[in-house]
Amino acid sequence: MCGIAGILHLDSQTPVDASQLALMNQAQRHRGPDQEGIWCSGPVGLGHRRLSIIDLSEAARQPAFNEDGTLALVFNGEIYNFQSLRESLIDRGHQFRSRSDSEVILHLYEERGIECLQALRGMFAFALWDQTRQRLFLARDRIGKKPLKYYTDGQRLVFASELKAILRLPDIPREEDLLAIHYYLTFGYCPAPLTGLKHIQKLPAGYCLMVEKGEITRRRYWQLSYAIKEQRHEEEWCEAIRERLSDAVRTRLISDVPLGCFLSGGLDSSTIVALMSQLQSEPVRTFTIGFTNARKDERPYARETARRFSTRHEEFLVEPEGMAVFPELVRLYEEPYADSSALPSYYLAKLAREHVTVALNGDGGDENFAGYDRYTRYEKNRKLVQLLAPLGIRHALDLAARLRILPRGTRHRAAVGRGLFDPDPLGHYMAYVTFFNAYARRELYTETFWNQVGDTDPAEIYRVFTESHDAGDEDVERWMYGDFSCYLPNDLLPKVDIACMAHALECRSPFLDHEFLEFTARIPVALKIRGGEKKYIFKKAIQKILPETILHRPKSGFGIPIHEWFSGPMSETARQYLLDPRALARGSFRREYLERLLEWHECGHSQGYVLWLLMCLEEWRRQYIDP
Repeated sequence: MCGIAGILHLDSQTPVDASQLALMNQAQRHRGPDQEGIWCSGPVGLGHRRLSIIDLSEAARQPAFNEDGTLALVFNGEIYNFQSLRESLIDRGHQFRSRSDSEVILHLYEERGIECLQALRGMFAFALWDQTRQRLFLARDRIGKKPLKYYTDGQRLVFASELKAILRLPDIPREEDLLAIHYYLTFGYCPAPLTGLKHIQKLPAGYCLMVEKGEITRRRYWQLSYAIKEQRHEEEWCEAIRERLSDAVRTRLISDVPLGCFLSGGLDSSTIVALMSQLQSEPVRTFTIGFTNARKDERPYARETARRFSTRHEEFLVEPEGMAVFPELVRLYEEPYADSSALPSYYLAKLAREHVTVALNGDGGDENFAGYDRYTRYEKNRKLVQLLAPLGIRHALDLAARLRILPRGTRHRAAVGRGLFDPDPLGHYMAYVTFFNAYARRELYTETFWNQVGDTDPAEIYRVFTESHDAGDEDVERWMYGDFSCYLPNDLLPKVDIACMAHALECRSPFLDHEFLEFTARIPVALKIRGGEKKYIFKKAIQKILPETILHRPKSGFGIPIHEWFSGPMSETARQYLLDPRALARGSFRREYLERLLEWHECGHSQGYVLWLLMCLEEWRRQYIDP
């Protein structure tokens, strides 16, 4: 795990200033506190901050070079199949200076060019300079585990693992992207390539970017497909699931530094702990976050798993006072970002880093096996909608949402409810995954802001994915494909990467192994959800591994008890943020509607999530937009 940075001047006669790379490196020091590397050659310069995981020696320092120095590489991530790749490359005459996984990329590129990406199994973002071709080659892993952001103005391309590093250059504009804010208010994150700043983009997952002869091109090199299905007996599927997931775990146990696992006590993380305990001789080190709120506290389940597999277990309790890190959290996440589970993720990574340098987790289990409640709710509610559609309920709710004579809380609930009665299946699904729906956005936005962004329907970004051939034919799989393509790489994966790298901790996700994902995408959806039971085939595959209490426990999201916290000390904090004169002067939101949200919340109609979303945006604007 590392931080990478670089500058390429499109005019080959303009040299890179190494001091600018030093500034960019400094902004990412938390990603790699062990070593620093800077290399400049004419119009190109590469910077690197290293967190040493594989080959701790000086030989693995970056930038890395091939034998004749015509290729230079900075790399962030892990290549899990590097050992077998390295052996085959040596057999074909390649010479290595280190035991690192990064050097494998250089030699693969020598043989295959940009097609080297197809051989890599892992999480990565890298930049490779090809001196002979005068080509800069950037790539991001298939799933989007590792970040890569870039800025171009027609004269140069500046890139880094984090937006903060790009902004260390004094002439980079900080112009707010209002369209990105529009998407953020809908989903709680900025979908790629948006970042919140108008001139800085993020490379989407599964894409590479090349700069050659002054021309910048971007192309997709991988995408998941649900279109092809296999037919096997249930027991065959179960055996294959256990075998392939064990292999994904095994490959992620390679490390030259201490290693552990995040443990929520849920199905997915408990399974990873179980498999780790089978694959290594030492007790697994496990780490859990808890809350005093019993509904959100998963420590009892985590303790049961820890006892079952005799792990060395550590816990951390997060109280409302933990909100003291809120400004720092917004600074770290650097884009408008509203997933409240970033807070416990931050503390969990901090706890784990006191004991290990690498942690595995259970992320991706829901994406593989249809584990989100909204999938079964969608199936159930769509049938109800089709039954009640002739009664005109949606029109009645639409009218109720607009009638000023009705109480505000009633109008708000009507506006939310009418989304569930949308005749368009995508419109119905959007009711489960959005913060502000179309009606609420119209009420929230000022006329000025609405006129700038109101013509864009954020739901269309999901439509692009869900109507793709690769999304398959089943409704649930179309939503799974949309979530995999949008929600996973733009919300869940940045949450973990940023929280962990803030503490120089590497995190690995066996469920998100691309070979495992390709395998589970071929499992019929009828085996993932059966009779309203989510993850049916996965539970059957591991039923002999986990205790019954873990196997069939209700799903609990990994987030703060936001409704309770906002009903207590954070209530006044939210009011101060939303109604601050500086916030209102931005001209985006109507004061009347903001006051209405606060009033609804104080009256018991919880608005905790949208208050958090608006607070995060205002704090982001203060840190990244204001002078």
